[in-house]
Amino acid sequence: MRDLTELIDVEEPAWPLVSAELATGEVHVDLLPVDPERGRRALLQLQITARSWLGGIVLNCGGLVLDSGWLRVYGSPGDDGPGGLPGVVALPSLAEVNGFPGHFDPAWRPRDALVVAHDVLGGVFTVNGPDPQAAGRPGEPGEVVYFAPDSLRWDALGTGYGPWLAWLLTGGMDQFYETLRWPGWRAETGALSGTQGLSFVPFLWSADARRDLAATSRRAVPLAELLGVNRDFCQELDSVDPGFLGDI
Repeated sequence: MRDLTELIDVEEPAWPLVSAELATGEVHVDLLPVDPERGRRALLQLQITARSWLGGIVLNCGGLVLDSGWLRVYGSPGDDGPGGLPGVVALPSLAEVNGFPGHFDPAWRPRDALVVAHDVLGGVFTVNGPDPQAAGRPGEPGEVVYFAPDSLRWDALGTGYGPWLAWLLTGGMDQFYETLRWPGWRAETGALSGTQGLSFVPFLWSADARRDLAATSRRAVPLAELLGVNRDFCQELDSVDPGFLGDI
């Protein structure tokens, strides 16, 4: 186990690189203020250094809200949420979403994988743990995988956390969600809180929704409810438990 000093005092910390990407990226991003103590506790529990992009986000950032609230990337926010920034939603912390212990526990490990982001559709981005196959996930250890609400399955993205986040910031979201957006989506997603998502009728995975997404009926629901519905459908339709999707 490394102590906090070893994790923070590193050569070439990632945060300056992350900050540059945030400033020059093609996607609008709201950067939430960090709670420094919460960030240090999370870094210590994860046992990753500030040289990694994930470590940089956890230590220096309260979270990221991308593209009119479409995607929420978790960090270490202060208790006052977005600090009064107009139009910016508050997010739970990475520690809360993943059920970190209240105090440092060297024996604790994330369940299945580490949940790092949710989108408004109920999609889940996680970083694989050391044995993805045992957790029922595709991909390699440390790889980012996505639970897709339009297919109810996990997809490996072929990259780690840093390249994944850089790709999102430089326009990757438009390509990734090309078939899952409809006219006027920004107005709907921008009105949501940081713990809400959109429920679709017919469901996103249905043939009707695939045929005409704009014709679906959509309403705001707690994201926890949306994740629970997706999990239930996985078990009912495919007899597969998708595993941990985050506590939110």
